[in-house]
Amino acid sequence: MTLLTLFVLMAGASALMGFYRLLAGPTHTDRVVGLDILFFVAIVLSLLAAWTSGRTVYLDVAIGLALSGFVATLAWARLIQQQAAGERETES
Repeated sequence: MTLLTLFVLMAGASALMGFYRLLAGPTHTDRVVGLDILFFVAIVLSLLAAWTSGRTVYLDVAIGLALSGFVATLAWARLIQQQAAGERETES
């Protein structure tokens, strides 16, 4: 088994865990973590593709995924924060 195959198998196992956490997570925080795991796996697979093929277009894809994943995480965290603040106001 080559090192590349091992990395791809580990990324696939991580993606399965991320999908599970995204879909079955009991809280919103668990779902954000699952989404971050999926973005990380996509970035790793893009970097592996750039490394094996020698094409730099995959590096652009990895950078784009990293930026969009970061912004998505911030937006989702802000939404959760606003929802929690709204629930506290209605309880008072």
